[in-house]
Amino acid sequence: MTNKYTLFGLLAILFWSCLLAMTRMVAESFGPVGGAALLYTVSSMLLVLVLGVPKLRNFSWRYLLIGGALFVSYEILLALSLGFADSRMQSIQVSIVNYLWPALTVLFAVWGSEKKPNWLLYPAVSLAFMGVAWTVGGDQGLSPSMIAQNVMANPLVFAMAFVGAIIWAVYCNITQRQQSKHSAITLFFIATAAALWVKYFLTDAEPLHFTLGSSVNLLLAAGLMAGGYALWNVAIVGGNMVFLATMSYFTPVLSSFLSSFILGVSLPGAFWQGVFMVTLGSLGCWWVTRKKNAA
Repeated sequence: MTNKYTLFGLLAILFWSCLLAMTRMVAESFGPVGGAALLYTVSSMLLVLVLGVPKLRNFSWRYLLIGGALFVSYEILLALSLGFADSRMQSIQVSIVNYLWPALTVLFAVWGSEKKPNWLLYPAVSLAFMGVAWTVGGDQGLSPSMIAQNVMANPLVFAMAFVGAIIWAVYCNITQRQQSKHSAITLFFIATAAALWVKYFLTDAEPLHFTLGSSVNLLLAAGLMAGGYALWNVAIVGGNMVFLATMSYFTPVLSSFLSSFILGVSLPGAFWQGVFMVTLGSLGCWWVTRKKNAA
């Protein structure tokens, strides 16, 4: 039975690894804001069908307000950073900036505890940041001039992805401290969709044009998004969470590979070096704190 739940968790990781590329494709079809609003609306509907609507009494109002605001902010920043990227290659670079959140989550958790951090934590976090810089540098790798040139070409999307990573790390720590067996994900998805529709109607966003291809991409992306959360929700019940947690740290590698395939983008060797640095840095953060807690 444990193997079954663990398999669900691995499928969730696979779904999430495909999701960033599909989010970009939806944005190309419907526009960054309209595409994101449609994506979270359809995903919310699917989550309601699969998981139902959680009862408000299972959560504190403080968590619903603070946690909900953090969740909605993160999802909007991530979706718009991918949608407003100048190119598919830039959207993949932005997605790697987003993957700073695992290292930041561990860092914030240590800072928020009374335990003295292992000194190895900081080199691990630095490695993750260096890896992101390496990917943004493109073919040149860790070239300050090239990194600055690529970031300044569209600084807003990189800023949104970085701020989003910080917000998600804070959200993860707040949610963990809640220590509730219930998930408010469906409520937060509905709130995200509503916020995006408000933005869509208050701005001069491009009109929505539905075609067979764009509709299929929308349904696939929504299925991946809702399916990932639904499968993970089941996996945490009886799966091998130590194994799944370890595997989840390899998501940047898997996501980059699948995004390259789905979007038809050839990623240079320097980019892959940076991705592995991000992955190793995140794994290092988790490992040094895991050893300390075990001790």
